[in-house]
Amino acid sequence: MIYPSIDKLLNLVQSKYKLVHLVSKRSAQIQETKQFQKSEKKYTSEKNIGRALEEIAEGLIHIK
Repeated sequence: MIYPSIDKLLNLVQSKYKLVHLVSKRSAQIQETKQFQKSEKKYTSEKNIGRALEEIAEGLIHIK
């Protein structure tokens, strides 16, 4: 089971292609800056891609 679910994420982002683009940009940003939206211990995922997905699912990343 993938967390967060793709259904929940697609309710926030209308296109799966846009979602992939957002996650890849945020993941690269995390890799470069090591800055997170919440405490590192509060993430379910250990990888930056999973952390970016969690941030989008929780509404910590605002989508224009």
